[in-house]
Amino acid sequence: MYVLSVTAHVLPNKVETFLHIIMEYALATRKESGNVRYDILQSEDDPSCFVIYEAYRTKEDFMIHRETPHSARWKTETEFLMAKPRERIRCQSLFFSD
Repeated sequence: MYVLSVTAHVLPNKVETFLHIIMEYALATRKESGNVRYDILQSEDDPSCFVIYEAYRTKEDFMIHRETPHSARWKTETEFLMAKPRERIRCQSLFFSD
């Protein structure tokens, strides 16, 4: 598995807009054959902080994901919602549980 963890700090007054966009994006991503998981987590302590956990069968599947129309829209639709740049960690899975 190829996994990506993204931390997004959203402007507090843009959280509802972000949630609307991210839910549509998640549903589109889950339809991709190479996507295994797409989890959206919201911080209990800071409701404007989100962690997005994405898992793909292979790194190539992730690269295909990046070329989808919804991935291109994601970048332009969410950039102005961020309080600071997103933080990404790309990982190879060592143990992956269902």
